[in-house]
Amino acid sequence: MSTFSEQRQLWLYSSGWTAVQNMPERTAYRTFKAIADLSWRRRSPSVQRLELNLARVGKFDPDELRELTRLGARSYMRYWCDAFRMSEWSHERIIQRVRTVNEDRFRAALDAGRGVVVALPHMGNWDWAGAWACLTGAPLATVAERLRPEKLYERFVTYREALGMTVHPLGGDAVMGELADHLRRGGLVCLPAERDLSRRGIPVTLFGEPTRMPAGSAMLAMRTGAALIPATLAYEGREPNHGLVVTFHEQIGVPEERGDRLATMTQRIADAFESGIARNPEDWHMTQRMFLADLDANDPRRAQPVMP
Repeated sequence: MSTFSEQRQLWLYSSGWTAVQNMPERTAYRTFKAIADLSWRRRSPSVQRLELNLARVGKFDPDELRELTRLGARSYMRYWCDAFRMSEWSHERIIQRVRTVNEDRFRAALDAGRGVVVALPHMGNWDWAGAWACLTGAPLATVAERLRPEKLYERFVTYREALGMTVHPLGGDAVMGELADHLRRGGLVCLPAERDLSRRGIPVTLFGEPTRMPAGSAMLAMRTGAALIPATLAYEGREPNHGLVVTFHEQIGVPEERGDRLATMTQRIADAFESGIARNPEDWHMTQRMFLADLDANDPRRAQPVMP
């Protein structure tokens, strides 16, 4: 049985989704920008965490950091407005407003019949990038964290499947095997890959500070022989006529040395993310604790990780 709180959350999301779809487009984006600015002025917990993470990206004075955080909050709310409206976008709009950098790195592996794992940070609009891939001949499989109530999770899955994606529940018993099978058939797997503070996460350094990232992207590439290609995303232009830039970074191979290959490959993903985030920090939507230094002193996640 869902709790009252979960039912209320479902109602709020569903009502908001419908309302935003029925708004004039410019009004919808102006409304979401106003929500972002209000949250920024009130320094909501999510805004404070965003600011804490953005402070690691570069050397900003206090005023610069506050302004960057405001732009980050606006970018994050732009993502949500996109998400609520994207089911109404034409295929032409989804494709034509995407600009790619180094797309040949991505296409070459797929054209050779080789599976591809694309590792992504939470930047720009990852749903839009996924829809673009599906509509340009690269149907993808991915994972989604289970939300409560279940009907809310199902609605997000239905939304992503309508864009052409195959969505597996995060942590499902057979999910790694299903993703591996998809790759062995020459398919595309896209995975969010910059945050796993659990003890299963792989230790990496990002912007000079220790954190942990998921093992899944590198592990799947090692198991299946798929190409591993990090990608970073950024918005360009003013809404509602904005577009998305997808940058494909250099392919990450399996190291010849038999040391800790998984850790080496995951660190190289972190290096690519660092490069992309530094170019467009306002489009990094990391509103959760990201770095080990930000965990409470007695948080059990500070303990040594359990290596896969």
